[in-house]
Amino acid sequence: MAGTGITIQKIAGAIGAEIGGVNLRRELSDETIAAIRRAWLDHVVIFFRDQEISSAQFLAFAERFGTPVEYPFIRGLDGFPVITPVIKLEHERVNFGGMWHSDTTYLETPPMGTFLIARELPPQGGDTLFANQYLAYEALSDGLKRTLEGLIGVSSSAKADVSKSREDRVAASPTARAHEVFEAGHPAVRTHPETGRKALYVSGAHTVRFQGWTEEESAPLLDYLHRHQVKPEFTCRFQWRPGSISLWDNRAAMHFPVNDYHGYRRVMHRITLQGDRPR
Repeated sequence: MAGTGITIQKIAGAIGAEIGGVNLRRELSDETIAAIRRAWLDHVVIFFRDQEISSAQFLAFAERFGTPVEYPFIRGLDGFPVITPVIKLEHERVNFGGMWHSDTTYLETPPMGTFLIARELPPQGGDTLFANQYLAYEALSDGLKRTLEGLIGVSSSAKADVSKSREDRVAASPTARAHEVFEAGHPAVRTHPETGRKALYVSGAHTVRFQGWTEEESAPLLDYLHRHQVKPEFTCRFQWRPGSISLWDNRAAMHFPVNDYHGYRRVMHRITLQGDRPR
């Protein structure tokens, strides 16, 4: 972008762009941060390569975009409680958050965005997929859009598949609230507070039913939406390298960490940014 020295290269047709010309070991100008934020809003998820930075530098960069918040289930790093370790060890078979989801939609105010930096990686595998929920909504029929209007999706932290995916990490470093159950209701279609665009806001990981509906009644529509919202034409796939960073817009994207590296260690560090109540 003119005047900032950064470059923006899309990595797929639907979602995702790689940002070049940025060295996060140096303090970035307000103009450069504004340009990166515009790219994030335009492309829903953005990536940086070869950023060998400390936890303090990682946190300082995240703070230029919002207010970091602690994850309710797993303790953060020593000295950095808002940096959550996302780890799969060599002997483990289940990866943390290993299904399509938006982060912590069971909270009253889910995060607006999430940073992830790669610290240790397997020799192959461990990619992350992202899905554009603007496009998923826009591809629905007018009739289904009318059906979804006004529906509230109820999310729970206790849904079995996703709670199982964090068992190893909770056992290793639980917070004081690690065994609480969180539940919140949010619009099945939310309006992005910055772009004004509408996006699907349900996920197979967290959404258990629609408000006023039983789980049995909700299941057929939720199953359809879960299949629809991750169609290949809405997605991109990112191959990590040490020092790679992603920043996704949790209000308009879902993600899926691929669990295809059994026998190897994968260590990532995550920061989530305070959001608002979805509308």
